[in-house]
Amino acid sequence: MSPVHLAWIGLGSNLDAPHAHVERALDELDTLPLTRRRRASRRYASRPVGPADQPDFVNAVAELETRLSPLALLDQLQALEQRHGRVRARHWGPRTLDLDLLLYDDRRLSTPRLTLPHPEMVRRAFVLVPLAELAPAMRLPDGRRVEALVETLDRRDLRQVLPLP
Repeated sequence: MSPVHLAWIGLGSNLDAPHAHVERALDELDTLPLTRRRRASRRYASRPVGPADQPDFVNAVAELETRLSPLALLDQLQALEQRHGRVRARHWGPRTLDLDLLLYDDRRLSTPRLTLPHPEMVRRAFVLVPLAELAPAMRLPDGRRVEALVETLDRRDLRQVLPLP
């Protein structure tokens, strides 16, 4: 059997009851093949990256244990997005569910489909704040500490929101 890997997933939604999409997706991550959700961050609301003519996002980060390869996990995440009605109509546009594979162990990877670590994560408070909540002392593959990176970001537009009961 293949070894267990740690993967970190960024979740976001800003369409069709975004809180519900994020909560359902968190539960569904635990049902992916050869994968178990270990824990999840609190939920945060954030302004959209890109076009401003869309609603705010609900975001979270989840830690997974998985025996899937990075690309097999990406396939599962994209299938989950599709089950939530994800439509890729506009770059950085609104979406029912966005699942980003942020980190996979300490692996660095650059393929046409997947770059690890996620190339934009260090500039996004809606990713680093919930990640730091779960693993403040974590170091990225380049040695930078998550907690230190959070201190460099503007967090004024990020606010904690309650998960659904």
